[in-house]
Amino acid sequence: MKFGIIVFPGSNCDRDCFHVPNNILKQETAYLWHKDKDLKGVDCVIIPGGFSYGDYLRCGAIAKQSPIMKSVVQFANGGGLVLGICNGFQVLTEAGLLPGVLMRNSSLTFICKHVQLKVENNETSFTKKYKKDEIISVPIAHNDGNYYCDEVTLKRLEAKKQIVFRYHGENPNGAMANIAGIINERGNVLGMMPHPERVSEDILGAHDGLKLFESVIACHCEER
Repeated sequence: MKFGIIVFPGSNCDRDCFHVPNNILKQETAYLWHKDKDLKGVDCVIIPGGFSYGDYLRCGAIAKQSPIMKSVVQFANGGGLVLGICNGFQVLTEAGLLPGVLMRNSSLTFICKHVQLKVENNETSFTKKYKKDEIISVPIAHNDGNYYCDEVTLKRLEAKKQIVFRYHGENPNGAMANIAGIINERGNVLGMMPHPERVSEDILGAHDGLKLFESVIACHCEER
């Protein structure tokens, strides 16, 4: 399987996202420069965390205009797997690939710590290695992670099981319905605020995030 990691000006988790599939899981992995249009034949695109274009204007608003994102939208609309982490989640909502918006944290402060997540849907291409209702510990590091959508959209997300992760116990940023990660209706685009790549090997103290990447690989192998 081949992963592609987008690099924007201001990305700061691109190397982390490259490390997990390439060095831990031994999968072919490539960097995708924001000015390019070629996705290099990847099977899964990862939009990493960071501060794309310095978060100027609005988080993810400038990144969605980049040449690479036009290719990502076409890729996603064709059924390709896309994972957006933290700033990547913000980019996906700005690009219209996921509903809702990410607003400033309710505390109006940057938050960096481990939180607990509940796996709401383990039937996606990104979560099949988890158990339903499994509680995992994953770090967050964001200023604008407060997920919001209108009530009609929320009901649709609930009804179609598009809420993949919820904050368990503490809601660190005020996100509506404790939402920490959602997937599109087709099931091939996932956006999440917490950083699974930061808990994917024992040297980091935990590997709760590794199952997400393993799920993607397993699903790809099943399809082939």
